[in-house]
Amino acid sequence: MQIAKVALPIRLHQVFDYLVPDNLAQSMVIGQRVKVPFGARQAIGIVCELTEHSEFDITKLKKIHSLLDHQSLFSDKLWYLLHWAADYYHYPVGEVLFHALPILLRQGRSASMDETLVWQLTEQGKICDGTNLSRSVKQQALLHLMQAGQMVDSDSFSATIFKALSDKGLIEKVALTTQIKDWQKALTCQQSPFELNQQQSLAITQIEQQLGQFSACLLEGITGSGKTEVYLNVIQSVISQGKQALVLVPEIGLTPQTIKRFQERFNVPTVILHSAMSDKARLSAWLQCQSGESAIVIGTRSALFTPFKDLGIIIVDEEHDSSYKQQEGWRYHARDLAIVRAKIENIPIILGSATPSLETLNNAKANRFEHVLLTQRAGNAKLAKQTILDIKGLVLSAGLSQPLIEQIKKHLANNNQVMLFLNRRGFSPLLICHDCGWIAECPRCDKPYTYHQNQHKLICHHCDSHRNIPNQCPKCGSTHLVPIGFGTEQLEKQLNVLFPDIPVSRIDRDSTAKKGALDQYLHTINQGGKHILVGTQILAKGHHFADVTLVGIIDVDGALFSSDFRATERFAQIYTQVSGRAGREAKAGEVILQTYHPDHPLLNLLLHKGYQAFAQQALQERQITQLPPFSYQALIHAADRNNQSAPQFLQKIHDWLRNQFNDASLWILGPAQANQPKRAGYHRWQLLLQHHHRAQLQHMLSQLVLQIEQWPESKNLRWSIDVDPIEGW
Repeated sequence: MQIAKVALPIRLHQVFDYLVPDNLAQSMVIGQRVKVPFGARQAIGIVCELTEHSEFDITKLKKIHSLLDHQSLFSDKLWYLLHWAADYYHYPVGEVLFHALPILLRQGRSASMDETLVWQLTEQGKICDGTNLSRSVKQQALLHLMQAGQMVDSDSFSATIFKALSDKGLIEKVALTTQIKDWQKALTCQQSPFELNQQQSLAITQIEQQLGQFSACLLEGITGSGKTEVYLNVIQSVISQGKQALVLVPEIGLTPQTIKRFQERFNVPTVILHSAMSDKARLSAWLQCQSGESAIVIGTRSALFTPFKDLGIIIVDEEHDSSYKQQEGWRYHARDLAIVRAKIENIPIILGSATPSLETLNNAKANRFEHVLLTQRAGNAKLAKQTILDIKGLVLSAGLSQPLIEQIKKHLANNNQVMLFLNRRGFSPLLICHDCGWIAECPRCDKPYTYHQNQHKLICHHCDSHRNIPNQCPKCGSTHLVPIGFGTEQLEKQLNVLFPDIPVSRIDRDSTAKKGALDQYLHTINQGGKHILVGTQILAKGHHFADVTLVGIIDVDGALFSSDFRATERFAQIYTQVSGRAGREAKAGEVILQTYHPDHPLLNLLLHKGYQAFAQQALQERQITQLPPFSYQALIHAADRNNQSAPQFLQKIHDWLRNQFNDASLWILGPAQANQPKRAGYHRWQLLLQHHHRAQLQHMLSQLVLQIEQWPESKNLRWSIDVDPIEGW
C-alpha cells in the first residue's frame, strides 16, 4: 500500500505516516495539502514523501481523509529552500512549510483566484492627491493606503468608506480570475526624473552583468546616495526580460515613498506584502505571484517565501536592519535565507545599506560578495554638518537643552523642518511615588510600566499588558505619583508649549498604530513649510524629507555602555541613519547629538571618520575576541513558571554536550538568566553555544534536538533554539 509522510503544523521534529486510499493514489503529489485524522480532530497537513514502507505497523496507520490540492503548492526550488531552512534553524518542518503559506491556505481555503473580489484604484484614483478629501480623514487615509499598496479588500475598512470613494469614481471593485494578464507584452517604463551620477551608472552596469546567474552584491551607499535609483534601473532590466523581482524592506509602513517610486516608474502589476494585509488580500497577492501575473513584489521578511513563476532578482534594502530577524517561533533571518534562495534560483541578490552589518561587510572583505560603493550624495545634496553637544550641567526641558532649542528656532525661522530623534515612546518610562518610592511595575515581567499620558494607561513594553493609572500609591496611600524620565509623548507636549504656532508630528508605534496614520503624517510633512517631527527609529528608516535641515538626537547615552557586544554596531547604524535625514536635497543640513559623554571614542570615531572607519575597527575587535562573524553561535532558550525547571533543563543540555562532544572549540556559557529574566509570567533562562566551525556546531545541534525530544522534562516547559542570534533574549 502507498504511504504518505505528512508534515503537520506542530512543534515536533517529525512527520506522520498515513495510508493513501486507493481512490486517491493516482492524485497524490508531494507538496499538496491533505486532510488527515490527528487525535480526535481533522488536521491539515502537507505531503512530504510518498513511499511503500513504514517503520510502524501498517495495520494501525490511519487513512488520509481527502486532498485539498491537485498539484504542489511549492516549486521545487522553494520546497528545497524551506527544507534547508528547517534543517539549518532546527525547527519542525511542518511549522516551516505552513509558515510559508497564507493563513487562508493553512485553514484549508482553495488555492484558486476564482470569485475573489477586491477593491482597486481607478485611473482617476491613481492620480488623485486626496486634497479634496481633507474633510473625510478616513477616506483620505484609505486612498493614500491604496496608492501605496495598490489593493485593499473590504475587510480592512468599513463598507461606507469604500462606497464613498467608489461614488467619487476613485476606486472600483473587480473580480480576480485565473486568467493571467500578459504584462510582458505591454511593458513600458517611465523615464527616471533623476540624472545618474558616474558611481550609480557603474554600479548598475556591474550588477546587470550578473543577471542570469547567482552573485551576491553589497551595495553600500551613504544616505541620500541614490541606492533606490540603482534598484529601479536593475529591476527595469530584469522585468524587460519577462522575469519577476522581489524587493525586501524592513517594515512596509516605513517606506511609502519608495513604494510610490516603484509604482510610478513601472506600469506592471506590483504586489505589496505586509502583516497588516487582510487574509483575503494576502491570498490574492500570493496567487498572483505564483501564476506570474505580478511582476514586482515588495514586502517584509515573510515575503521571501512568496512563490514566483520566474524570479529574476532579489533586493534586500537596509540589509542591516534587525527587523529581518524573526524573534519568535521560527527564528530565521530573512536576509540570510534570501542569499540562500538566490543561490538556489541561480539569480543575483543585492544587499543595500548605508550602514552594512559587520557580517555582510566581512563577506565582502573576504570576496564572497561583490562590494559596490556609492560615496557621494545624489543631485546637489551635501553631507550634513555634525556637532556633539555636551549637556553636563545644562537645564533640560523634556530632554531638550537650551542650545538645541535655539538651533530649532533658527532652522524654523528659515521655513525649514526639524527632526528630533528619541528612541523611547510613551510619556515617561517610570511612575514613582514621591513619598515612599514605590514604582509601578508589571507583575508578569518585574519591569517598570511606561506611563502613557495620552491613553491614560500604564503599559508594559515587554508583554504589552495595560493597567489603569492608580489614584494613589498602593503601598503608602499617597496621591503624589510622579512620572520620571521622558519619552516621545512628553517631548511632543513640551514642543507644543515651546512652539505653539508650529505643527508637531509624533511618529512612533503608538501614533501610527491605525491604518493609514503614518501615510497621513508623511503626506502632511511633505507638503513643506515649518514643521517639527518627533519620533523613534521609525524616522530613521528609508524616509526622504526634502525640507528637514536639522536633526537633533536627544538621548543615546544608554546605548554607549551596553553589555551586548552588538550594541555599538546598532548604535553606529542608527546614528548614521538618523543623521542622514538632514540636508537631503539642495538645503544644507545640520545634526546635533546631545550627550553627557562628548569624549566617548565611539562618538568621535563616527563624527570624524564615519561608519566605514567604525566598521573596520569593530571587525578587528571581533576577530581578536573571536566573536561573530569570526565564530558561530546558537542560543538555547528555556522558560518556566517556577524558575527552577528551566535552569535545570539547560544544565542538563550543558552536561550532555560536554559528555557527548569532547571538543575544546565548543564554548558554552550558562545557564544564565536572560537579559529580561521574566516576561509575561515566565522566568527566562538561556545557554549560549559558540564554535569556530559552523558545520560542527550544526551537527551538535542536530544531535541535541533528537536527544531533547526524548527527555520528559522538555514537555513541561518552553524551549527553543536560536541559530545565529543577533541579540540576547
